[in-house]
Amino acid sequence: MKLLVATTNPGKMREIAGILDGLPIELVSLDAYPRLEEPEETGATFAENARLKALSYHRATGLPSVADDSGLEIEALDGAPGVHSARWEGTDYAVKFGKIYELLEARHARGSAARFVCRLALADEGRIVFESEGVIEGRIADEPRGDQGFGYDPIFFYPPLGRTSAEMDRDLKATVSHRGKAFAKLRKYLETTDM
Repeated sequence: MKLLVATTNPGKMREIAGILDGLPIELVSLDAYPRLEEPEETGATFAENARLKALSYHRATGLPSVADDSGLEIEALDGAPGVHSARWEGTDYAVKFGKIYELLEARHARGSAARFVCRLALADEGRIVFESEGVIEGRIADEPRGDQGFGYDPIFFYPPLGRTSAEMDRDLKATVSHRGKAFAKLRKYLETTDM
């Protein structure tokens, strides 16, 4: 069975492939469909955006399609960047990090509590057939550290392991991360469902 994973991000695709490894499915990324238009993420929540993307790509390709919407919520910044994480302050993560530290400094809140949230939706047969959520709680690191992750990983410090998400190898990260938790639930669903 082919499963379309709604991403062109190679780091995210590697993580997901590792979590779903061993299942009798062939993962296909959006790179296989370069002419597909990306749907506008108009949802007010991670869940709404995940559903919107999964249904859009499922309708466009006819394949079962899984999409996630995830982001970083920083307590001292009233949950920002939140649902706008990917587009917040442009696409350069060094710029994003600088802005986060600047805002936290202005609020005397360096090291603020933070969490990564991932909402996932699977569309098949014209509807959403499965949804899950994964959350990881931590705080903003004193400075960016590590080179094994992507996105906001270098500034997200996970106290139980004493390191940032970007300092975890893929297998370790998959066991504790927001995306890892959400996709582990998808794996269980796929193991027990005939699609």
